[in-house]
Amino acid sequence: MKAFTYERVKTPAEAAASAQGKPGAKFIAGGTNLLDLMKLEIETPPHLIDVNGLALDKIEPTENGGLRIGALVRNTDLAADERVRRDYAVLSRALLAGASGQLRNQATTAGNLLQRTRCPYFYDTNQPCNKRLPGSGCAALEGFSRQHAVVGTSKACIATHPSDMAVAMRLLNAAIETVSPDGSERKIPVAEFYRAPGNTPHLETVLKAGELIVAVTLPAPLGGTHIYRKVRDRSSYAFALVSVAAVVQSDGTGRVALGGVAHKPWRMEEADAQLPQGAKGVYDRLFAGATPTPENEFKLILAKRTLASVLTEARG
Repeated sequence: MKAFTYERVKTPAEAAASAQGKPGAKFIAGGTNLLDLMKLEIETPPHLIDVNGLALDKIEPTENGGLRIGALVRNTDLAADERVRRDYAVLSRALLAGASGQLRNQATTAGNLLQRTRCPYFYDTNQPCNKRLPGSGCAALEGFSRQHAVVGTSKACIATHPSDMAVAMRLLNAAIETVSPDGSERKIPVAEFYRAPGNTPHLETVLKAGELIVAVTLPAPLGGTHIYRKVRDRSSYAFALVSVAAVVQSDGTGRVALGGVAHKPWRMEEADAQLPQGAKGVYDRLFAGATPTPENEFKLILAKRTLASVLTEARG
């Protein structure tokens, strides 16, 4: 691990200003992903800004009947919150499907959304990776790609986003609140938060330099049946080959989002419109532009069957 400086801050504005004044600085809270990347020298921030003291660890009701989740709310606390379990069950189930109990106790809401890919070529500094070193190439394209994306990819990157929580947040139309170094605030829909890989896969989100996530807001509850199903190589502590998050109403309408298949949580509103007609129409729209490799083409079949199974269960 390369040497770095460290500071604790007292306000979000102070954190954002500090990050702007120190190029390459990183915010640290739970550190469950960042510290691993620093040990491997994939991330080499010259300065760490500890945001744990910012009192962003509360879950509060909003005026429109939703919830405002502080950026520092731990995954365990969010999954266990009575309001989340009752009104946003798909989010609680997605959180409990991720990582281990020990990691969920430490990991934060903002950190979960910002965690980086688990592509083995990204983690191996001896291999070319455009996400780690822009312009170096993508070893996964001609390498072992069983875990990789099948839709939304580019010639520069076929990595997947690893977050289970983000899939549920996308399904629920969550929005991300931020503070910038100049003190300005903005709210970014999760649907617009992640960038397509294109030729710049190292630019993963729309966050600007020094911009700090302070909360995630959920709209009023949707009702209906909530399901999160994660298909993986082992029953715990494994990332999704395919995951399906769904909310289905009694009249057959609803929403679907998938994980493990793209660079971000994969949802299309036009696919949601096909739910009353059955899984096939939903699948056809979600994967219309799929470009799998020979090694991960099985994910298309797995996604189709998992989607059909989830929708059958949701309809009783």
